[in-house]
This record gives sequence, structure tokens and C-alpha cells, in this order.
Amino acid sequence: MAGIEMAIKRICVFCGSNSGAKPVYLKAAHELGCELAARGIGLIYGGATIGLMGEIARAVIAGGGEVIGVIPSSMATREIAFTALSDLRIVGSMHERKAAMADLADGFIALPGGLGTLEEFCEILTWGQLGIHRKPCGLLNIENYFGELLRFLDHGVNEGFIKPAHRGLAIVEAEITAMLKRFENFNPTQTSTSKWLDPANR
Repeated sequence: MAGIEMAIKRICVFCGSNSGAKPVYLKAAHELGCELAARGIGLIYGGATIGLMGEIARAVIAGGGEVIGVIPSSMATREIAFTALSDLRIVGSMHERKAAMADLADGFIALPGGLGTLEEFCEILTWGQLGIHRKPCGLLNIENYFGELLRFLDHGVNEGFIKPAHRGLAIVEAEITAMLKRFENFNPTQTSTSKWLDPANR
């Protein structure tokens, strides 16, 4: 398959503001940050200094890579913003944050995280389904963290609510190098909104 025309220059990473119950989650965030820096790929993320978010940012910085943090003003004032970043963008709302991150990134990866991580990834995946963007979206399935989510997506396909092609928009890998290889070879899937415009299919 042919790769995408534009190289992956920046990847947006959604991940937890907590470190999680297992050291392997923090380790994965650190290793992904190191790998991004080594490949010259910039990091776009939520701008916090805590949890997996802070760990991946520090790893990219330590490797000499680019980091752009985007954080709402309401969260920045709670002293969780990574103020040492050379490029910390403070926006007015969560909606502005997600729009800015989407515009800046050439692809999206979700590491383990909570409700915010799931919400961000599902929204960006939906935007891909609707044709709003044509960028790769990946779940880095560390310790099978996203196993139940993947089973739910399969259930949605079986029950007729998710098209198999749209289920395939979620790139799933357990290894960082395998995920980045998939991104390098990404070929956008053609999608259509015609289903939602046809009353017979409601």
C-alpha cells in the first residue's frame, strides 16, 4: 500500500493525567517519548506536567525533540500546566484545546488513560469516520489496556451500529515501533456520510 503523501512530523498523544496502577504504563509513555524524539517527530499533547502526560513530555524534551502543550486556562491555573515547555498554548476551553491539537498533529495515538483519554480518542476517530480529517488514529494497547474497548467496538459492528470499515480506522498495536510503522504506511480509508443522510438507514 502507498504511504501518505505528507510525512508524519507531529503526533498528538492522548494519555492519562495519572500514572496508572502498573509501572509499565509510565514506562510506555517514557519509551514513546524517547522514540518520537529519536525519529524527529514532534509531540502534541495536553500540556500537563503530571501522570503519563508529564512523563512523555519530559522524555521528548530530554531527547531534544519538539513538544507543544495545549491546555485550557481553567486547568493551567490549577498548577498542573507544564510551564517549562518552550511552546505552551493556553486556550479558553476544552473544545478549543481539542481543535488546536487536531490541527497541529499529523496523527493521533492513545496511551492508557481515563475518561478524558477515551473521549478524546473516540472524538478524533469519529472525525475520521466523517471525513473531517484523514490522519491515522492508533491505540497503543499496553498490557491489553484497551481490550474491553476493542470488544465493545466489535460488538458495535456485530449489532449493526459500526461499519467494519470504520472499525478499521482504529489502528491497534501493543508495540511502539509497530505502531509507528503502521503510521508511516498509513493509507487513508475512504468514508462517506451518505448513511446518515438516508432516512431509510436510521
